[in-house]
Amino acid sequence: MNSPKTPVSPALGRVLATVSVGFVVTQLDVTIVNIALPEIGANLHANVAGLQWVVDAYTLAFAVLMLSAGALGDRFGARRLYAAGIVLFALASLACGLALDAPMLVAARALQGIGAAAMLPNSLALLNQSYGHDPKLRARAVGLWTAAGAISIAAGPVAGGLLIAAFGWRSIFLVNLPICAAGFLATLLWVPRSDAARPASQNAAKTDASPRGIDLGGQSLAIVALTAFVAAVIEWRPLGLSHPLVAGGFVLAALAGSAFVVVEGRTPAPMLPLSLFSKRSFSAAVLFGICVNMTYYGMVFVLSLYLQRVRGYTPLQAGLAFLPLTGGFLISNVASGWVVGRFGVRVPMIAGAVTAGLGYGLLHLVDASTPLIGLLLPFLLIPSGMGLAVPAMTTAVLASVEARRAGTASAVLNTARQAGGAVGVAAFGALASGSAATQIVSGMQTATAISVGLLVFGGVMSCLVHPQPHSSTSTRREADSARVGNSR
Repeated sequence: MNSPKTPVSPALGRVLATVSVGFVVTQLDVTIVNIALPEIGANLHANVAGLQWVVDAYTLAFAVLMLSAGALGDRFGARRLYAAGIVLFALASLACGLALDAPMLVAARALQGIGAAAMLPNSLALLNQSYGHDPKLRARAVGLWTAAGAISIAAGPVAGGLLIAAFGWRSIFLVNLPICAAGFLATLLWVPRSDAARPASQNAAKTDASPRGIDLGGQSLAIVALTAFVAAVIEWRPLGLSHPLVAGGFVLAALAGSAFVVVEGRTPAPMLPLSLFSKRSFSAAVLFGICVNMTYYGMVFVLSLYLQRVRGYTPLQAGLAFLPLTGGFLISNVASGWVVGRFGVRVPMIAGAVTAGLGYGLLHLVDASTPLIGLLLPFLLIPSGMGLAVPAMTTAVLASVEARRAGTASAVLNTARQAGGAVGVAAFGALASGSAATQIVSGMQTATAISVGLLVFGGVMSCLVHPQPHSSTSTRREADSARVGNSR
């Protein structure tokens, strides 16, 4: 049965535009920074491992603090945390632009990650609060929200190349300042307080729910586990697996990770509610997100080295070469909302995994002598597949939980994705470490083969996702019985 579409009011449109700012700046820094890596390395005398830390300091802080940021948003209000994140991100961007050496830049990048952690899950929670009354409207809104990030990804390489050519690499961080200022003012003016954004039935549900505090034990163990693991992966290639720092890092990561699971299972207010993973759709979508980010973040890092160190491109030339890879997100992101509304979340996730996997397979054939036109098809297939799948994956996660846990659920998803991205940069960067072009090309080919395998696994996980997103607008049902949400 066809139901009439819910019109998007100007107020809802302004909320969507405002919360998209957070996604824009967090994604903009990914592609812009990757384009600038050779310039940063030359200026601050950083090797490949140092450049990996410039990328992963941001991603690690982003990943390990997002769960606590989601809990804080659930407790104190997503609007408040989102606004604070914008301010912190702006200050950290300023510190990045003024950094005098690599350690200072890495520290400032970690501070950026903290701001991003506060923004991203709470922007999605604000979106769900405003659009959760209509699942099809929510699917379109998620598609547009994701498209906003895709636009920044697409613009990042070219904008970064132009900024670096005109003003130097520091300008890629300073460009965030006016964007953050606009986002902060729009949040104050256009985003309603959380209680005002919910229907009365949802307000009652929130009143009955006990807000979660900060799980300091779990948060500390998560930081230790993920940081130790990524550090060991980054230093594995230059130091060797038998080096005490590398072997010790893996052991520490395993011990801290195991302790984290035990603590989260016993604490009354865990930062990672393990009960969420009892929902098949939620668990499968999160695993899918890990695979997607691990492949893409890792490959973008390696491709930046390939284009500038193997092919000898300038930052602007590399940015233009990246344009098909990033620009392919635009159409597929917007189309994903329509596909989800018509076919559910499973079809676009499977189709997206197959399409992106084919792109990585074609990229596996690239070497130092491959003409630029040979990169075009894989550079189009990879983002087209991801752009189709990611909004569907996000919708599946939001639809698998009750509305009052949207902040926590989105934080779990994005934590897993960012952690996957950090590991991808560490692992793929280690494969392509070294100054010789043959090492970079060999590492890139190995990374693409791994990427194909990960996306095959992701496609299998997609088959376990509930095919139709259910409505989180049945707020009375969700508030009355967590059983309903758990059975989906």
